[in-house]
Amino acid sequence: MIEAAINVQPGLLETVYEVVLARELSDLGLNLKRQVSVPIIYKGIRFNEGFRADIIVEKVVLLEPKSVERILPAHKKQVQTYLRLTGLKLGYLLRGGRS
Repeated sequence: MIEAAINVQPGLLETVYEVVLARELSDLGLNLKRQVSVPIIYKGIRFNEGFRADIIVEKVVLLEPKSVERILPAHKKQVQTYLRLTGLKLGYLLRGGRS
């Protein structure tokens, strides 16, 4: 999976990076979903105004590709929040190039 992320050409816009990365992972035979709704559940109430995880692989790993010069604390917090809300244990924040 990491090799697929490395193989994606750097310098792509984030949406393009996500699409190409998803294709690379699919070509490896991995089952994935893109733009997965991540609702907020608070006190048993579901709020659909939640978030969208870019890629979830095999219902186990969250991938959040970014096309930025550098990763900021807000990007890390985003992945941590998605992991907490989805119940997933493993997430990767991938810097795929320049914006």
